[in-house]
Amino acid sequence: MKIPYKKISIYSLFIPFVILFVFFCLPSQKEKESLESNVSSIIQKKTKRNSSVKVEYYPENSTKIVSYKLDSLLKRINKRNDFHGAVLVAKNNKIVYQNQIGYADFREKASLKEASVFQLASVSKQFTAAAILQLKEKGKLKLTDTVNTYFPEFPYSNITIKNLLHHTAGLPNYFWIAENEWNKEKPPTNEELMNVLPNSKAQRFFKPGRNFDYSNTGYFVLASIVEKVAEVSFHEYIKENIFDPLGMKDSFVFSFQNDTIRKNQLIGYRLHRGWRHLKIRGTVNDAIVGDKNVYSTPKDLFKWIYGLNSGKVLSKESLKKMYARGETKYGRKIPYGFGFRIDKKRENKIYHYGKWNGFSTALTNYLEEDLVVIVLEHTSYNSLKYLNRKIKKIMIENFEV
Repeated sequence: MKIPYKKISIYSLFIPFVILFVFFCLPSQKEKESLESNVSSIIQKKTKRNSSVKVEYYPENSTKIVSYKLDSLLKRINKRNDFHGAVLVAKNNKIVYQNQIGYADFREKASLKEASVFQLASVSKQFTAAAILQLKEKGKLKLTDTVNTYFPEFPYSNITIKNLLHHTAGLPNYFWIAENEWNKEKPPTNEELMNVLPNSKAQRFFKPGRNFDYSNTGYFVLASIVEKVAEVSFHEYIKENIFDPLGMKDSFVFSFQNDTIRKNQLIGYRLHRGWRHLKIRGTVNDAIVGDKNVYSTPKDLFKWIYGLNSGKVLSKESLKKMYARGETKYGRKIPYGFGFRIDKKRENKIYHYGKWNGFSTALTNYLEEDLVVIVLEHTSYNSLKYLNRKIKKIMIENFEV
């Protein structure tokens, strides 16, 4: 069949145009992959932004009485008990009260402010536990894996990740190892101390799973596993997977003599002869992370606990394990979950206290009351339990939603 001349001329014009369009306009396979990668990156960034925690406050007229009572309490413990710190109280995921009192720097007479950043001490452990559970959810490790899976030269055999999380590993105190077997002037990092362990004279306290014995060593080893599995430093992992997604802009992991002092980062003090505040200097144990050395603010900690409880950090299944009491190999229950102490008999609370180099810290989540109390202090305050009880009592008696 013959095609009319006019149609031929139209086709002859159209075909070169199609060829040029295909050649110049359609992306190559490489470009397609690049485009898909960029789209995926944008989606991930949007997901991270969407997981940020929105901070909400109760109206001022509904918190006047409780704020007055808590302000009076802070003034009293500042004067009588040398409390220099910050308190945040939240109810039903909204902030009821937030304030600070005392000095950030005693020589300069600089007052604490909302942006002051505190060392969390052992309250840091919950971030280490969350990192481990995130890696488990991604299929990169199992809680039944032994430490030797990741560190073949680790001298204490048959210790599982779960043993480390529950403080049932029986490991020796790494403070003794750093103080007696580390022979360099600069404090050891996690990697460096892990390399010391195979030749250490320190003996384990008991075989894995037999007892509960609170252990800083276990959480330093957990942070080392995070670094090994994720192939990034611990502080990078926590920043990218917890701090940034939740919008915790004033939080970071700090390794002494390896990281730069940040703006608003506080130093711990001790009271000398009842009147003079002396700075507490760093020690050989201060470069280790995982058991301590997360720095944060009360507001950032509120974002953390709210984000954790609302599924922005872990799945419901992982959170349930985190908040459940562990047990020994004999089935005896222990008062610890993953990174949190558990008290469901007396006050039904999930909590952790911390104490290190002058910093005294507490994060308490009263489950029945849906009440969160955060206390951060940096002059060796010794009455955190009393203060928590007092704050809870004032809240129950003076605040109704």
